[in-house]
Amino acid sequence: MSLDSCRRMAIANNKEILQQQIKIEQAGYQRKQAEAAYLPSFDFEGGYIYNQKKLSLVDGDQLLPTKTFNPATGSYDFNLVKDPATGLPIMHDGSPIPSQVALLPKSALTYDIHNVFAAAVTMTQPIYMGGKIRAMNNITHYAEELAKNMRDTKVQDVVYSVDEAYWRVVSLVAKKKLVESYLKLVENLDSDVEKMIKEGVATKANKLNVDVKVNEANVNLTKVNNGLELSRMALNQLCGLPINTRFTLADENRDDMGGTLHPTNVQMDSVYANRSEIRSLEIAAKIFDEKAKVAKSEMLPQVAAFAAYHAMNPNSYNGFKNKFGLAFSVGAMVKIPLWHWGGLSNKYKEAQAEARLHRVQIEDTREKINLQVNQAAFRYQEAWKTYEKTKAHLVQADENLRCAQLAFREGVSNLDTVIGAQTAWVQAYSENIDAQIDIQLCDVYLSKVMGQMKY
Repeated sequence: MSLDSCRRMAIANNKEILQQQIKIEQAGYQRKQAEAAYLPSFDFEGGYIYNQKKLSLVDGDQLLPTKTFNPATGSYDFNLVKDPATGLPIMHDGSPIPSQVALLPKSALTYDIHNVFAAAVTMTQPIYMGGKIRAMNNITHYAEELAKNMRDTKVQDVVYSVDEAYWRVVSLVAKKKLVESYLKLVENLDSDVEKMIKEGVATKANKLNVDVKVNEANVNLTKVNNGLELSRMALNQLCGLPINTRFTLADENRDDMGGTLHPTNVQMDSVYANRSEIRSLEIAAKIFDEKAKVAKSEMLPQVAAFAAYHAMNPNSYNGFKNKFGLAFSVGAMVKIPLWHWGGLSNKYKEAQAEARLHRVQIEDTREKINLQVNQAAFRYQEAWKTYEKTKAHLVQADENLRCAQLAFREGVSNLDTVIGAQTAWVQAYSENIDAQIDIQLCDVYLSKVMGQMKY
């Protein structure tokens, strides 16, 4: 399985990337929700009330005075009881006494409101909200873009983790082969020493020294095997596979994993443009600029129009009737903030300060990225220098081991010299493996911090 295959599986199966993808979907819904605020909203409302008692406007039957037309004055005069002698109205308790009355029974002013129904279809259209709707639309557009940037950042983190796990497995496979080769060397030496003891040219102490090295090699082989199994499990987990899955990596059998030295000319303007962290902070600053506009809109007048078509039972549109009556109404509403003791203005200033804070964070992040990129480029160059040195050490270690083994067979060198040459040989090859893996990790890390990671 290739490195690219591992990357693709990790990106497809990683739960944190899936969470970021869902957040992008959420941001899209929020954007559509904000866009809907430009349009009128329609609602239906309905209700029912049961009242225990009827509604009566009077507490009993009413007697109302009447009037008669007076031709002499051309107007209506009250019908009053008059004194025959004087012709003036007779008063009782300070009020004239009517000669005729009209009966208004209580039942005529009693209304059945036991069952009351009401329903309405309403429409509300914002006309001017102080720029709040436009700002909220901008915020949701920026939030969706920010969610995409956060997903890109998470993908890069996952890819780098996969690369680390992948090359760790490759490194341990190479070291397993190295330890097996070293074990074969010391076992051959152990066999030679046994023969020399039989011939009387070596001692049991020499044999014990070699046995210690054989045991050390077996212990190291066990450690490498355990580390390799754990590293494979970690890689499987990152790729979204069962942890006990077994497969061969494409680079396990490569003799040289160093790759090709790439130029490290750093153009920081390009780095800033490519880094998703900078883009995310810039978008966040824009979001807080828009939030400041939202806070400012609360200090401005707000105008909205509304209309409604409603039905009521009972209704009083043409007398009181226990049936549905229909009507419509239209209107406008204005809200003007007058005095809030500085609460709204301070809220606006707070939002402006938050936007400035994010711009300062952008500058701070630029400085840290500048340091990070230069350190990564330096580490990459140092990894290549170390790799070149370890290649030279391999030649020396091979020649040293060959000479020590030849001298030991010819009897002109002791056992300690051979053991020392074998130890130096395995250490040189181990350092070479580490240097090759370090080049790969430094290469992917440099591409990550420069915003040029390809996946």
